[in-house]
Amino acid sequence: MPTFTRTVLFTDTDGRARFKQEAVPLDQGNAPTHLSELLPTQGLQLRQSPVGFRSSFHVTTTPQWVFILQGQMEIGLQDGSSQVFGPGQHFFSADVLPAGAVFDPEVHGHWSRQVGEHELITAFVRV
Repeated sequence: MPTFTRTVLFTDTDGRARFKQEAVPLDQGNAPTHLSELLPTQGLQLRQSPVGFRSSFHVTTTPQWVFILQGQMEIGLQDGSSQVFGPGQHFFSADVLPAGAVFDPEVHGHWSRQVGEHELITAFVRV
């Protein structure tokens, strides 16, 4: 059975954001078109970030798919690692604040920034 690889930004048990890969089964439809099950959504939001944009550390308030439509987006984690996503790439942002925790920018979340010479256009699909 074919699968779709979903990159997930999540909050680990220690409260820190991390990346992992998950397989989404494409077990619907028929050959040659394999589909996932219908995934529920709450809305679509588009964002334009100018050249030079960079956020401070923050968490995701509502889990959402992030699709890069134009430009490049870098996501940085507390451990100093980062990952760059370009046009046509995605990640599922689910690094929410752990239950009962108070946001600490030294522990929680991620930062994001626009990379390169083109403005960043993203589509957020909330779930």
